[in-house]
Formats: sequence, C-alpha cells, structure tokens
Amino acid sequence: MRSFRKTEKDLQLPLGAVWLMNSISEYKGKQELYLRQSPQILKALVEMALIESAESSNRIEGVTVERKRLKPLILGHSKPLDRSEEEVAGYRKALDLIHKKHNNLDISPQTIRELHRLSHTGAGDAGEWKKKDNEIIRKNPDGTVEVIFKPISSALTPSAINQLCLAYRHSIEQLKYPPLYATACLIFDFLCVHPFRDGNGRVSRLLTLLALYHHGYEVGKYISIERIIEQSKETYYEVLQKSSKRWHEAKHDIEPWLYYFLGTISSAYKEFEERAGSVKPFRGGKTEIVIQTINNQIGEFSISDIERLCPGISRDMIRVIFRQLQKEKKIVCLGKGRSAKWKRIG
Repeated sequence: MRSFRKTEKDLQLPLGAVWLMNSISEYKGKQELYLRQSPQILKALVEMALIESAESSNRIEGVTVERKRLKPLILGHSKPLDRSEEEVAGYRKALDLIHKKHNNLDISPQTIRELHRLSHTGAGDAGEWKKKDNEIIRKNPDGTVEVIFKPISSALTPSAINQLCLAYRHSIEQLKYPPLYATACLIFDFLCVHPFRDGNGRVSRLLTLLALYHHGYEVGKYISIERIIEQSKETYYEVLQKSSKRWHEAKHDIEPWLYYFLGTISSAYKEFEERAGSVKPFRGGKTEIVIQTINNQIGEFSISDIERLCPGISRDMIRVIFRQLQKEKKIVCLGKGRSAKWKRIG
C-alpha cells in the first residue's frame, strides 16, 4: 500500500521519531517489572481501560451511552437496550477477543471484518466491506460541508485491504521496518482506504491494539489508548488531513501522523508507569488508583471529578477514601454538598 513504498535502504526516519520509538522501547523493557509488581492494581487498571476504551472509541464517532449504564453494560452485567448500547457492548467484545486471543489473530482481511462485525453489532452491514463509494467530509462553522478526502472506491476496497495486509507483513518480515513505524503505516493506510460504510475509526483503534500486542507492547491492556486519542481528537483529525494529501499518488507525508501515533503510545506508557510504577503493596489496587489520581490534581477538585477519572471505581468507595485522606489531613473540603470542592494539603 501507499505508505509501504520505501525500501529498507530508502527508509530514513526523522530523529524525533527515532527518539520516540527508543523511548517507547525503554518503557516496554520495564513492562515485565510492573506486570509482576501488583496483581491488584493491574486488575483495576484492566477494568478501567475496558470501560474507557469502549466509551471513548464510540464517543469519538458520536455514539454515547448514559454514564450509569456504562459500567454494567461493558462488564456484562446488563443487556443493551438500544443501538448505541449494542455498539458499545460490541466494542467491548472486540476488545475482549484481542486481549484473550491476540496470539491467534493475524492482521488479515478476515480479522478486520471480524473486528468490524463485533464493534458494529446491530448494523445490517456489520463485517461487510462498503458497497458504495464514501467521502470524508468536514462540517464548517458556517454550516457548509467540505470534502477533504476521497478514499479508495468500493469496487477496489477488497483488493486494497488484501494488499495492505500483505504489505504490512512484508515490511516487517522482509524490509525490516521498525515495528512501531510499520504499525503507524498500517493504521494510516487503513484509514485512507476507509473500507467500511461506518465504524472505520473504531476498527482502526482495535487494529492498533492488536498490532501492538503482536510486537510485545501491552500497554493498551492497562491504559486506554482510545481515551488518549479522544482527549486529542482535534489534533488527530488535523494530522490525518495533513498526511493524507497526495496519498493516492504515494507522495504523501507520513510524518505528521507518525509523530501523533508515537506520541499517543508514549503518553499511554507514561501513564502506565505513573500508575503501576509507584504501587505501595499494602494498599488495594483501586484505593491506590484513587489516591494517585487525587495526588495528580492541581488546584481544586470534586468527588465527581475523581469519579470521572476512575470509571471502574464506585462513588461510595471514592467517598470512603476521601474521608480517610481528610482524617489524615491530606485533603481538605472547601464547601458542602454533592458539588463541594476539595484541595490537597501540602
């Protein structure tokens, strides 16, 4: 495909990208240490990542679910009540498939269609390539609509995805592309092909998780990469537009996307290190996550703020931790009622 045209000799990565890849590799080297360190906190991180990933990846595409329904829905304690809930629950099933069976899932057209089938549950064309040509548009503030990119035609989509999967494998096995660079190219070209009528963004994020697993980068199991993308989605769309110019002629500039992609993975690992690297073994995993989240706050914050940042942890448990920290004179309450603000002491 278009981003895999350079040979091993022609491939000259910018120094900034090389530095980022080396930094991520260093985090990867510490991964095993963290995984052995505290099973309790890792279990809590897995649950939080599942909830955040399913919520964020769907919300980027405009699919939302009531917050009180989110956790029971994703953890399988409640059945979907509408189409939006079906899609969120379906994304969770796709995540579960990758987390449990990534060693048996190759990067292939069959796998891509299965990820779409699961994450697009309830749609009549779930798991099927687009049947009509599509366009990527931008809605301007004045209400006008602008076509910013025309993907591969529907007629050429099956062969394009097959070529993409072959080019990706060839880049790893024969051209010896650095795995993170090859993964960035894979995801970018997938988004340019845009093989489905809807749900391409969600499948691209699932593919990212799967490819990272294949190369030994397990951070996506513990930290939601989807949430990090959602938090920077304006930049996400901006770099996609920059890098897609002249993609059809294979004269595009992959660097804006590459830097964004590597920066996202690096941010996930930094967060993983902050959460898993400072674990105190005498505390429970969820308690430690709440305390770390409070310690990361600058200025005033509320119980609701902490609850939003710790989606796998109940409000009642967060209140208990707040009371304990208040008793220990580590935080102070600045008001009364549900929306009261708090502040760290010292």
